[in-house]
Amino acid sequence: MLNEWRESAKFWTEHSATIWTMFAPLTQALIERAGIREGQSVLDVAGGPGEPSLTIAEIVGPSGSVTCTDAVPEMVDAARSEASRRGITNVQFQQCTADSLPFPDNTFDVVVSRLGVMLFPDPHAAMREMLRVAKPGGVLAFAVWNKSEVNPFCYVVTSVIDQHIAPTVFDPDAPSAFRFAEPGKLANVMLACGAIDVKEDIFKFDMAAPISPHEFWNMRSQTSDTLRQKLAQLSEDEQSQIAHEIEQAVAEFFPSNQMKFPTQMLIATGKKQR
Repeated sequence: MLNEWRESAKFWTEHSATIWTMFAPLTQALIERAGIREGQSVLDVAGGPGEPSLTIAEIVGPSGSVTCTDAVPEMVDAARSEASRRGITNVQFQQCTADSLPFPDNTFDVVVSRLGVMLFPDPHAAMREMLRVAKPGGVLAFAVWNKSEVNPFCYVVTSVIDQHIAPTVFDPDAPSAFRFAEPGKLANVMLACGAIDVKEDIFKFDMAAPISPHEFWNMRSQTSDTLRQKLAQLSEDEQSQIAHEIEQAVAEFFPSNQMKFPTQMLIATGKKQR
């Protein structure tokens, strides 16, 4: 999977401004649920090309610090470049996997991961590591996708693709976008690993960005390794046909030719025992 993400990294970097805008409400909700404030030390696990790390860095300010990690070197490089471009200096970067964090015990006030936990090869090992590096009483906060059927950003594309390519049967416990979409599943992992005061709730928002249906499909088809692999099996004519069908299918979610998908995520929070 890491090799697949290395291939995806360049596209995530290319579309980073759009992705930042799309997920800004989720980032804000995650920050609020985690109670992140000025002066804190925060670990962002699987921070990709820099979010939510860079937004958090502005909140914790110069008296605080953020450590942005990702398993993919190209993602870390992209995050570092973006921080430099924005002049953000209270962030450090580390390439590492979630189940092997190179930090001492009891280091961070808050540990977050936005849309990363469901992709970890071993969520229990990663959860134990994130609890280990959190300070006693420290907060853990995670955002994951709710079910596909309540997220047209996902299901509209899938329904079109499945008409052209036989759908893949997924193991519900394998790394995938919807691995923790079942309510309580992520909370149970947190509890099993020793987190306390665990809460999980649905966060609803409009995933919006100033892009057209054509630009949407360009982004979706490039940033998803699964979609890239499926499309690579098809001829150029078939790929063009799919693009046309998807742009028509998503049109209702593009008022004034700008993206606006009703979206549901799950946000789970907990604490490390004192």
